Amino acid sequence: MSLGILTIIFQTSCHSAKEEKEDVGKFLVTSAITLDTAFTKEYVTQIRSIKNIEIRARERGFLQNIFVDEGQFVKQGQLLFRMMPNQFQAELLKAEAEAKAAEIELQNAKMLADKNIVSKNEQALAQAKLDQAKAEIAVAKLHLSFTDIRAPFDGILGRIPNKLGSLIEEGGLLTTLSDNRQVYGYFNVSEPEYLSYEKDALDRGNSNVQLKLADGSILPDVGTVEVIEGEFNNETGNIAFRARFPNENKLLRNGQTGKVLMKVPVKGALIIPQKATYEIQDKKYVFVVDNKNKVSSRNIEIRGEMPDLYVVEKGLKPGDKIILEGVQKVDDGDEIKYEYKQPLDVIAHLRLKAE
Repeated sequence: MSLGILTIIFQTSCHSAKEEKEDVGKFLVTSAITLDTAFTKEYVTQIRSIKNIEIRARERGFLQNIFVDEGQFVKQGQLLFRMMPNQFQAELLKAEAEAKAAEIELQNAKMLADKNIVSKNEQALAQAKLDQAKAEIAVAKLHLSFTDIRAPFDGILGRIPNKLGSLIEEGGLLTTLSDNRQVYGYFNVSEPEYLSYEKDALDRGNSNVQLKLADGSILPDVGTVEVIEGEFNNETGNIAFRARFPNENKLLRNGQTGKVLMKVPVKGALIIPQKATYEIQDKKYVFVVDNKNKVSSRNIEIRGEMPDLYVVEKGLKPGDKIILEGVQKVDDGDEIKYEYKQPLDVIAHLRLKAE
């Protein structure tokens, strides 16, 4: 092969490599921008029934009957358990017998007092004895009623730890009862987010929240923030919110976990497109372009996210130029050529605009 042909091939190869490098070096660049916006943040939540109580024995005794099963829905007033009533039935019979004897004594005392054989005080004493006997009847009936344990409201029963014939002490746990027609979701909010929520009346006017379940699905029923606790936790710097969720399909039960999705208003939020970032070991980075068109990677912290957008907490400042497209084709220290696109134009072409 002649020297001239080799020269032509070498020049052609260099020219192609140069063109390829120039093509790769053309990037789309935009800037971080500050906007008043709101993003949806997830908060870990604990689900609680609006009513959840422990049902305990009022009297010591043996468990004679269990009329229900664990997890069963029961109505208010429904009979759940019966403690062996024999002792209390005997006490009632004894009280009734004493009352009958006191009534006879009163009749005799009244007859003798009318004939002035005994004083009126004797009659009054007999009357007091009868009243006391009637009070003993009432107490005996009350104790006997405690042997029947009924549901105080509609709800779902929890675990039943005791079996038939078990000796139950006074105050012993029989089961739990939960009213799950509506549930509460408790979650903790940081002080800055609390202040944003309280200060911005327009955004705070919509206090609706959603609930993400453990399987990642969203509860169809929308909840409402209705209570904010009275003080901050000094150790965490957070304050507890409480949201109420309808539970028409009875999907939620006391003790479940999930995540509350709440819209957090932010004044002067620093916004960048999500596609301008890349991730290494769970940390997010962007490529920043300096005044000499050289790029450098920079770690950023994300405060919140919206579809297609991130709210940046640390790592960038307004006006910083970042590579929008081609972050996988550039390395630290590369000098690039780029086309700049205004951040508002970029956001306008995303699926969701910052509000």
